[in-house]
Amino acid sequence: MKYLYKFRYSIYMSFAVLMTFMSGQIIATKQQFRFGIVPQSSGSKLARTWVPILTYLEEKTGYDLEFATARNIPTFEQRLHDGQYDIAYMNPYHYTQVNATAGYQAFAKAKGKRLKGILVVHKDSPYRDLKDLDNKELAFPSNAFAASQIPRAYFNSIGVNISWKFVSSHDSVYRNIAKGRYPAGGGVMRTFKNSSPELRKDLRILWTSDGYTPHAFAHHPRIPREVIERLQDAMLAMDQDPVGRALLNTIRLKGVETGLDGEWNDVRSLQITN
Repeated sequence: MKYLYKFRYSIYMSFAVLMTFMSGQIIATKQQFRFGIVPQSSGSKLARTWVPILTYLEEKTGYDLEFATARNIPTFEQRLHDGQYDIAYMNPYHYTQVNATAGYQAFAKAKGKRLKGILVVHKDSPYRDLKDLDNKELAFPSNAFAASQIPRAYFNSIGVNISWKFVSSHDSVYRNIAKGRYPAGGGVMRTFKNSSPELRKDLRILWTSDGYTPHAFAHHPRIPREVIERLQDAMLAMDQDPVGRALLNTIRLKGVETGLDGEWNDVRSLQITN
């Protein structure tokens, strides 16, 4: 009986060691990907909304998705050009640039949505027309596409001369306008609605641009196609799941749909050079 007990114990320990080894192998071989998010808001604010989304996608795909952003848009742009993100959510202009320089390929975009830039002023501002801003210095979130490049191009097209100051994010634009530091500044409706009610009550939207193909979800060419297909399937199904739909609501997206490279030709046709 004593020897039988030792034999059973030996089998049990061998099985436990095997399972531990197999578990370690599974953990060691779990694929990890760096998911970059354009810094339209502060890093802490982005993390609060995007980390739960990435956690949800991890559960659906089995991949380890690491949240990443940058302290400002120029740094984010450079990291894209350097290929530092495996997968990234980026503005339309960024996509057209890094598709050409680093080979990023779009696979998804916001469902049923066109990206529009806005110009905001203080709620008590006397400005009622864009021409009222002639020869004024405005605030823009660096070279953000809809919030900065489109408004500046439009001012140029109507012959209104402006100068500008680049600030770190959309939120920074809104705060500066609310505090009266600049007469107007650029943003987009999504980040405007995501700002605090206390901040929004001090602002007024003066102008809204035409619509363009929205932000792209794109992957670096080193990422295998089967990985992107699994991730794409999970993202496209989010709005069909109550949990996924609630998470999308936190970033003001109704859903995610397939995105094809040619859909950003409307952005390429603008021939933006700065």
